[in-house]
Amino acid sequence: MPTDQEDTRIELIHAEDEARYVLREPREIVAILRQLIAARALVSARLAPGRESVLSTLLEVAEDGSSVLLDGSADALQNQRMERAEALDCATQLDKVRIQFLLRGQRLVMDGGSAGFRAPPPDALLRLQRREFYRLQTPVSETVSCTLTLPQPDGTQREVRLRVLDISGGGVAIAVPPVGVPFEPGASFEHCMLHLPEVAPIPARLMVRNLFRVTRRDGAELLRAGCEFSAMPRGADDAIQRYIFKVERERGARERGRL
Repeated sequence: MPTDQEDTRIELIHAEDEARYVLREPREIVAILRQLIAARALVSARLAPGRESVLSTLLEVAEDGSSVLLDGSADALQNQRMERAEALDCATQLDKVRIQFLLRGQRLVMDGGSAGFRAPPPDALLRLQRREFYRLQTPVSETVSCTLTLPQPDGTQREVRLRVLDISGGGVAIAVPPVGVPFEPGASFEHCMLHLPEVAPIPARLMVRNLFRVTRRDGAELLRAGCEFSAMPRGADDAIQRYIFKVERERGARERGRL
């Protein structure tokens, strides 16, 4: 069965440097797909629209790059559903880099007596370095948040406290509320406060660098804004690094306790 991380779908909404995350050059895309085949990487293929996922592998890229072959299922009915799907939303990893792409126009074929799906190569391929996207995921048991001060049309100010999803020394990822906070790449938020457990609030300026839509396995969606810190006081970096070290040390102890 696919893991929760494999079944989480990530869509780049906007970024100042889209090319850092999305490949669109056909030759580069084909090269990555061939690397996945050489690595025998497992692929979680979600039947879109919907939540059904199939664990598969890429078997072949045509020599001229005109098509790809995805392994089919041993279940004939599942193969029928895969062929009828609008697209196969594929997620995998290569050297700890998340790879995600859509296969459209897939058709069921028999290759050496085994079922497979031949489709045109994807138009785009999303790559996410773990160190760039995930950083340290904040514990559910501890609330890490950031307070933003938003100017209002009448000249007043409104404070909004938002959940921090992950954190590093250079920035945070914030869960964007459905309405009321205008997040877009390049937006700047002055007079923010980062709230860490057992630490006095840390003032900072936040600059939005990217915006992703994350769809979890249960279908729940959230917008994730990657923000960069600036204008922080002396000692703030040390406080953040101490928090990160504490969480990682506690997680490591829990993992060792399960062995």
